[in-house]
Amino acid sequence: MNETTAPAPPERMTQHWTFAMLHAAQAIGDSLETALGRVGLSMAKQSALTQLAQAGEPLTLSELAARLSCVRSNITQLVDRLEADGLVKRIDDASDRRSVRAALTALGRKKQVAGAEEVARVQAEITRRLSAAERRALEIALGSLT
Repeated sequence: MNETTAPAPPERMTQHWTFAMLHAAQAIGDSLETALGRVGLSMAKQSALTQLAQAGEPLTLSELAARLSCVRSNITQLVDRLEADGLVKRIDDASDRRSVRAALTALGRKKQVAGAEEVARVQAEITRRLSAAERRALEIALGSLT
């Protein structure tokens, strides 16, 4: 009689590395959201504020959407929330009357810096968990996937 080996019970199955990567990404994202929440921001708000700060000038909503790789309707809603929080203001585009630009307010600049400090803190915490060789191997592996 030919015996076959039964599959391992689910609790003993090894997770494929792709799922481990997704789990790690979710855990990192959760850590970042928690840290940013301490300064009253989300990842989306921090990303938008950072793009505006790096631009050094007000951006049209289309430019901001392109820099964040998202659709215009999402940017409109995000800028609505940022404006309600006093972090950005809409200003008329002098070169195109149909368009508006998002400009950082003084509070927006302050919050962006505070958010960047929180992001750096989380990144440093994660970095401390890995050896230099592990970090380099991870950078190489991730670079191969993008």
